[in-house]
Amino acid sequence: MRALRKAGVEAVVLVVAAVVFLVPFSFMLLTAVKDKTQAADLDFAWPANWPIVANLVEVVTARDYVLLRAYVNSTVLTVASVALIVVFAAMAGFVLQRRAGRMGALVNLMVLSGLIIPPAIVPTIWLLQGLGLFKTMPGLILVEVAFNLSFAVLLFRAFVAAIPRQLDEAAMIDGCTGLGLFFRVIFPLLRPVTITVILTTSVAVFNDFVNPLYFLPGDKNATVQVTLYNFQSRYSTQWNLLFMDIVLITIPPLLAFVFFNRKIVSGMTAGAIKG
Repeated sequence: MRALRKAGVEAVVLVVAAVVFLVPFSFMLLTAVKDKTQAADLDFAWPANWPIVANLVEVVTARDYVLLRAYVNSTVLTVASVALIVVFAAMAGFVLQRRAGRMGALVNLMVLSGLIIPPAIVPTIWLLQGLGLFKTMPGLILVEVAFNLSFAVLLFRAFVAAIPRQLDEAAMIDGCTGLGLFFRVIFPLLRPVTITVILTTSVAVFNDFVNPLYFLPGDKNATVQVTLYNFQSRYSTQWNLLFMDIVLITIPPLLAFVFFNRKIVSGMTAGAIKG
């Protein structure tokens, strides 16, 4: 009886999750493949015709191929930001776990504050202007690193706790320096949580809308999420083009989740259990 009840609850949860995900996704796909007149109805009606190629070409070529430039900008932003986040967070998590004390407690408080306190837009713009990095890709990369670093540090710190200190001592006896110990011994052991951080942070940075809008304005520096804003302002009544743009910028994160969801869950679970 208990097993039957558990199976019923699981079935209900799966159905609810499928409805919550599939209904908006199917509506997005249906609207993206309709013509301008039928898409304006914003309903679940089956398309009378299928101008898929025409909608796709118009979205890609609009505003002098801004979507293609945005994909390049988002790729550069994501790769650079994630690389810095992984290296800095892994090093910080290792030091915080191995050197617990008053200073470590203070740094832990600062890391938690990075998760709790919302980012301030205007002071960040002032800082970037003072450094000469406002409206530049390096400035936006530093912003993404700063805003996503705290979560990654917590994951790495929890995972480092499972690594025996005897490895540190053996490596130091063999002549490893601090950096040699980390990059030759510790960092290769962090592969599961590193994959988790790379995947989750990549999706977060790639899907970020607010930071590129505020810190990197302009069509030349547009990212894929900002093109969504631009298409909405230009094609305010052409819902088929707007939803086609949504489909195109949703594909990469969706594929990453479909193919690597097990690695994401396993990495986060391992860090939580071993922490």
